Amino acid sequence: MTMPAAPPGFIFATGIENSIPTIGQGTVRVDEMEKCGHYAHWRKDFALTADLGIRFLRYGPPLHKTFLGPGRYDWDFADETFSELFRLNLIPIVDLCHFGVPDWMGNFQNPDFPALFAQYAKAFAERFPWVQLYTPVNEMFICARFSALYGWWNEQLRSDRAFVTALTNIVKANVLAMQEIIQLRPDAIFIQSESSEYFHAENPAAIGPAEHLNAQRFLSLDLNYGRRVDSQMYEYLMDNGMSREQYHFFLRNTLKHHCIMGNDYYRTNEHRVAADGSTRASGEIFGYSVITRQYYERYQLPVMHTETNLVQGADGNEAVNWLWKEWANVLRVRNDGMPVVGFTWYSLTDQVDWDTALRENNGRVNELGLFDLERKIRPVGVAYKKLIADWGEVLPTQSVCLQVPIISPREHHEDWAVRKREQARRTPASADAPRNTQ
Repeated sequence: MTMPAAPPGFIFATGIENSIPTIGQGTVRVDEMEKCGHYAHWRKDFALTADLGIRFLRYGPPLHKTFLGPGRYDWDFADETFSELFRLNLIPIVDLCHFGVPDWMGNFQNPDFPALFAQYAKAFAERFPWVQLYTPVNEMFICARFSALYGWWNEQLRSDRAFVTALTNIVKANVLAMQEIIQLRPDAIFIQSESSEYFHAENPAAIGPAEHLNAQRFLSLDLNYGRRVDSQMYEYLMDNGMSREQYHFFLRNTLKHHCIMGNDYYRTNEHRVAADGSTRASGEIFGYSVITRQYYERYQLPVMHTETNLVQGADGNEAVNWLWKEWANVLRVRNDGMPVVGFTWYSLTDQVDWDTALRENNGRVNELGLFDLERKIRPVGVAYKKLIADWGEVLPTQSVCLQVPIISPREHHEDWAVRKREQARRTPASADAPRNTQ
């Protein structure tokens, strides 16, 4: 019998940017995989990931090219790419929906989206049974906010009712997808990649609006984890179209015991709030460690820092300095007793048009990657490789008490791995019964 390889003690990751929102009232598809050259250079991208010493890759097939209609899929690209990930023994954290849906599905106002997406998740899990780690829907709060409250993407609506509809459909899709995947892969682990936000009142008159926004930021994870929302947000949801039946669906259908709370932090995650409720960027004030504590105390789940980056800048060292600052914040969180299991620089390569939050199709390169778009390493790529080499073998997460039970692709069919999946299938979910009160 083959014994399991030593599991990675800490999840050092990067990702392939695969956002696919539409703009221009649905007439223009923003495909970051295409803009960043991944369709042409995917083999090189995977090799570069491995060369950095990274074993985990946030990655997923392009939903709009793969999901052709109900029960209809084009797996050609996914078959090629995931076969190569398997060959390299890279562990994908599979990102199934990243800010957009196929044209035939419309947008996130479509009430059929949750069930349709769950079918897609099931089909993916059937085709790639060796995949264990998933982010079914990326940044659920941001996706709903940018699509239905800010009017930037997809349905491009600007109302609380549209936002609640989008959020309801998105989180329900995530929950249903998790349920389908668990039926096929009972030891699946779901890493929610969600933006960690904070809203600062800039004067006493802005305290009320800031409190509302600071309650609203938790909605996606509250619903996803079956946590009863606070009374203010309950009224907000009910006033803007969520039914009691929909609300109780989330309380009844949590899979919290299979989840890692992935949270993202950028300089743009903190905001100043004016008396009229309008917001603007505040830059870093609290920082990752302070805000992560707020989320951890609310959900009591293992934590992974799932996204960060910064433009390289004129001095050439801005991104490197930001990497070390974020890493220091991760260590601070760990030293404060929170179980942090991973860190991610997002993404592997530079991105395109994120300087306008993908609202404009300008083709402007944003120097955010570990590599540029010619696949030449940036200073932050060199620094991240060194960080992984320096810290990978000495972090206290090597403790068996804090190891994530990960099975690598090549170990999927081993007898011990099969036994672990069967054990997971028999594990009761009673620990997830909702216990919070309003």
